[in-house]
Amino acid sequence: MINTNKIKGRIVELGMTYKDVAAELELALPTVSQKINNVRPMYLDEAEKLARLLKIKPEDFAIYFFTNYVA
Repeated sequence: MINTNKIKGRIVELGMTYKDVAAELELALPTVSQKINNVRPMYLDEAEKLARLLKIKPEDFAIYFFTNYVA
């Protein structure tokens, strides 16, 4: 599962919108929202593209894209 709060925060930090992200990933807006909110799986190639778009350092990749969800 991706760290939804970290990804959303980074999008806001960079002054971007989900629409911007959807255009860069070449995905529909609802699909991007579902992937960021862990409704649909995010594939590695999509995560890598998103990391580049959000300027996430390679050493920080796991913080954004792998989280231990505890209910």
